[in-house]
Amino acid sequence: MVQVCLNGPRTAADSAAVPLTPEAMAASAASAVAAGATDVHVHPKTPCGRDTLSPRVLAETLTLMRSRVPAPVGVTTGAWAEPDPAARLDRIRGWTVLPDHASVNWHEPGAEEVAAALLDLGVGVEAGIWSGTDGARRFASSPLAPRVLRVLAEVTDTDPSTAVASARGLLSELGSAHGRPVLLHGEDGGAWPVLRLAGRLGLATRVGLEDVLLLPDGRRAGSNAELVAAGLVEYGR
Repeated sequence: MVQVCLNGPRTAADSAAVPLTPEAMAASAASAVAAGATDVHVHPKTPCGRDTLSPRVLAETLTLMRSRVPAPVGVTTGAWAEPDPAARLDRIRGWTVLPDHASVNWHEPGAEEVAAALLDLGVGVEAGIWSGTDGARRFASSPLAPRVLRVLAEVTDTDPSTAVASARGLLSELGSAHGRPVLLHGEDGGAWPVLRLAGRLGLATRVGLEDVLLLPDGRRAGSNAELVAAGLVEYGR
């Protein structure tokens, strides 16, 4: 599986190719799926470009994307979009249009409660386990771990010379991951080396403007579809 991560917390200052409006996200997702992506991860945005968990914005974004994209669509629940754990739960419980799945960063305050709320709503949980955090330890002892859709093994080491070693270390920390599928990915300078490792290990992965702005040859990517096409070649699938 190759997931496309459309935008993340990036803005137009990072790249003009980053989709920021529901229309741009839907168009970018459609092109990426046509290029070979089989799953979509998106960060809905306020009109000023900030990540949000707003039920209204989520409904507009998901409705438009589903009219264009024949693939599962997931969203973030990152604490930066709503720092207060109680307010984050209120936002999620107020969603009127539900994503297929949502990522929950296990090292963040309130992660267990957010994951439980999503599962109660029937939304699949992607357990985000970041390298360099205590996420793997928390996940190992979580009663919810066996119920998640998949584990996102997120390598935060952006040094291309050490990212693969960091990825292997994170996978070792995860162990059996409670038997859940693992999606391995990196970011910025570590994105392509970690994606290639995922291919060699037979793990799912992701690529897109959230994770990396440059193609493997160092050129700036013009779209998520361009990154997906290059990613499939590097992934070897």
